Amino acid sequence: MAMNKKEFVRAKVNRKITPGEMLRTLRELQELTQKELADATGISQSNISAMENDGSQIGRERALVLASVLKVHPAVILFPDFDIAQVA
Repeated sequence: MAMNKKEFVRAKVNRKITPGEMLRTLRELQELTQKELADATGISQSNISAMENDGSQIGRERALVLASVLKVHPAVILFPDFDIAQVA
């Protein structure tokens, strides 16, 4: 059965998500501990914890390293609420 793209409805955003929450979500989806992510990135576990709890900003350089290990584009981490429809 073929599906028509027009049949799909865009999901509604129920709440804003911070870069730290997105980092935690991506890490948990890939079943990594903070320690495993720290070992893979060279970023200390305490810094990863601080970033996930929004106690420390992620920043461009860290986002590049984290995104590479988590196999996502850095913008997914830095701008989790970005909606192209709002700027296009």
